[in-house]
Amino acid sequence: MTSTVDPITLPQRTASNDTEIDREALARLLIEIARNVDPDYRARFDGVPTADPRMETLRQLLVSREISELSRVTHLLDEPEQLAAAVGDVLSSAAARAPHAQLGEALAPAVERAVQRSIQKSPRTLTDILYPVFLPAIRKSIGEKIDQTFQSLNETLRHIFTWHGLKWRFESWRTGASFSEVVLKHSLIYRVEHVFLINRNSGLLIAHVTADNATSEDPQLISSMLSAIQDFVKDSFNEKEQSGLDTIRFGDLRLWSEVGPFATLVSVIRGNPPEELHEIVRDVLLRIHDECSQALEQFDGDSSQLAGIEAQLQTCVELKQEESNQGFPWLVVAAALLILIPAGGWFFLSWQSGQRWQAYVSRLETQPGIIVAEQKIRGGQFYIAGLRDPLGADPQSLLSGTQVDPARVHSQWQLYQSLEPEFVLKRLTASLYPPVTVRLSIVNDRIVAEGEAPDTWIDRARAAARQLSAGGPEFDISKVRDVSPEARAAEHWQAYVSRLGTQPGIIVAEQKIRDGQFYIAGLRDPLGADPQSLLSGTQVDPARVHSQWQLYQSLEPEFVLKRLTASLYPPDTVRLSIVNDRIVAEGEAPDTWIDRARAAARQLSAGGPEFDISKVRDVSPEARAAEHWQYYVSRLEAQPGIIVAQQTARGGHFYISGLRDPLAADPQALLSGTEVDPDRVHSQWQFYQSLDPKFVVKRLTASLTPPKSVQLSIIQGRIVVVGEAPATWINRAQAAAEQLSADGVVLDVSQLHELDLAELNHLREAIQTTDIFFSSGKVVPGPEQIPVLDRLAGQIKEFAQDARKSGVTARFMLTGHSDATGRETANASISAARAETVRALLNKRGVAPELLLVRGAGTFEPAVPENSQTGSSTNRRVSVTVNLD
Repeated sequence: MTSTVDPITLPQRTASNDTEIDREALARLLIEIARNVDPDYRARFDGVPTADPRMETLRQLLVSREISELSRVTHLLDEPEQLAAAVGDVLSSAAARAPHAQLGEALAPAVERAVQRSIQKSPRTLTDILYPVFLPAIRKSIGEKIDQTFQSLNETLRHIFTWHGLKWRFESWRTGASFSEVVLKHSLIYRVEHVFLINRNSGLLIAHVTADNATSEDPQLISSMLSAIQDFVKDSFNEKEQSGLDTIRFGDLRLWSEVGPFATLVSVIRGNPPEELHEIVRDVLLRIHDECSQALEQFDGDSSQLAGIEAQLQTCVELKQEESNQGFPWLVVAAALLILIPAGGWFFLSWQSGQRWQAYVSRLETQPGIIVAEQKIRGGQFYIAGLRDPLGADPQSLLSGTQVDPARVHSQWQLYQSLEPEFVLKRLTASLYPPVTVRLSIVNDRIVAEGEAPDTWIDRARAAARQLSAGGPEFDISKVRDVSPEARAAEHWQAYVSRLGTQPGIIVAEQKIRDGQFYIAGLRDPLGADPQSLLSGTQVDPARVHSQWQLYQSLEPEFVLKRLTASLYPPDTVRLSIVNDRIVAEGEAPDTWIDRARAAARQLSAGGPEFDISKVRDVSPEARAAEHWQYYVSRLEAQPGIIVAQQTARGGHFYISGLRDPLAADPQALLSGTEVDPDRVHSQWQFYQSLDPKFVVKRLTASLTPPKSVQLSIIQGRIVVVGEAPATWINRAQAAAEQLSADGVVLDVSQLHELDLAELNHLREAIQTTDIFFSSGKVVPGPEQIPVLDRLAGQIKEFAQDARKSGVTARFMLTGHSDATGRETANASISAARAETVRALLNKRGVAPELLLVRGAGTFEPAVPENSQTGSSTNRRVSVTVNLD
């Protein structure tokens, strides 16, 4: 049922700032709404409507929240305690947002009365509050006064007995000022070169003023460094927050710091300023805070509101005290020169004479063979005494060139024999008369004799060496060879004996020289060198040599090797060699020779070198076959997926059993190249699934069929899946990971992300909402469906291509449907035929047949109920479902 109602018209009213509800306008509005909701009530409204419960319900729906809020506010205003609590919640925020001037004017009377009453009631409270502020200020003032007193005392003592001091005393008497004030006035030379005004909280530079001809680096950088130094000292020594550095001195520069409520004034002063300068700088800082306190407190780096501060700071850099240009006191200087010039001349001549004498004494002390025991200067005369070697330099002759008057030198020298090597060498040369074939020299403070000499001279030299050993330098005659016939013969004999001692297979037990004859005895291996033949070239007379040698078998490796080679007759395929004092046999040999070699090795182990035959392979047929079989077994054990449980060789046949993964290599194929006869191998393998990551990856690839955008790899024994995939495939992979975790295999799918198919969803929706309709009893669509088929084919091809780019495979299920007319079996057949027909038509339009799947649903999946007006025609269709793998 339809009805015609009047449009809702809102009453017009002039806008007003009054927030009170216009009850009359609200009533008209509600009446108008009621008329449009139920036109049958229109006749009942001729002014203000009568009471109607539905109007009350409408009012509750429209303005119930506003009514409850008005009730709560009214209740709040009626309760003073609740109103006070509500105002207290917003009072701090309101005070923060209020203008400072208006807020100060409003609060000033109340605050003044409260402070006055608090002081009258408890004065001690105000004292406790002001104590932390006044005490540092008083302490600082007293400290500055003490510094000023010490500075005045220091300058007074410094100038009290000077020419300036006399003038300043007269000025003090004339002006009536104290002498210390006059001294400070004239003696303290200083200049204020820089003034920095720095924000106390942030450390930002507010203003900087520089005196003329004063240089510095970046002012902002200096400001930051001063703030950093203050913070470092506070943090390092746990200073209070209100304290700070007062004075920093670096060479001729002083940094004076005055701290204010919001800013710190730092003055850079060169020279020695008076303590009164603190008061001047402090007054400038107070004036700046009085004039710009609010701007200083809110300073954030913008100094545009503080333009007049630099003029205040300029008064500080104009402070200086320069050295007065007073007349030079020529009279005092002339008097001093009259006294100092003769004294200086005499002092210079005395100093120069003393320097020359000291140079002479130093020259004497460096001379070998001279020891200065005492030297002094008395009455313009020079006295020296000590020891002097007759072979040393003459002290009197060393005076020449020193400009020392010999007549003023009085020396007393005692003769002695110096033990310095050069003097000892001179005395040895004079006493021993060494032959021409002997050379004496000094080597590292030792006297060394080299060459050839008769035994008589060598005996004299040995006697002199024993005398020198008491305290003089060492006299080494070990390099002087005795050239007498007996000594030459003994020397040649010792060379021959030493040569015998180095020969393998020869052991010298005893050797001696008696009555010009040489005797030697010992052991000799028959395989060693002939001692008699070694005499040639030694210049030893063979007729004077009497030798006695006992034959023995040496255990040195080279002789043992010769005997083994002679006794064992090794075949050509075996090579014997010496490696690290061991005899090693390498190659191939029959087992009979190997047995003989083992027996020889056991005999040598009693005390000779080791005979190692482990590298000789048995070349008998059975040993070769066993060796090939062991190589094959080792090759099998190294194959992943193959576990050798048991293997034996028996009766010329080989037996092996174990476990084998179907994906592993074929054991029979591994026999090729091992020279093992396959007919003699009997194997028994049980199939099992190996947990080796390589095989697990193969099985996962075959079962899960991962898309191209997913990669399976093995990292440190774990299978890691990386890439993007559809949610269904990710769920299958997670299920496989849970199954493998029970077997101890880790399948990491944490780096697998769901494939973003947002771009495909629109096209997917368009394909799945497309249906191909058929006439009753027909399996071929009518000509009106041709455009639909063309569009559907294009969409399917586009979707399949985009899906491949995303790494997934698309499949399209064509489901045939029929209406309820006729038998159910016939309907099932006709629905399947319709799906096959659409598949053929899409294939004809370029859609790959492997992308299309068909099924017949008959009447079991109707689009609309059959009893509806369009039920039969709508249900005779083929629908499309998109699946992603």
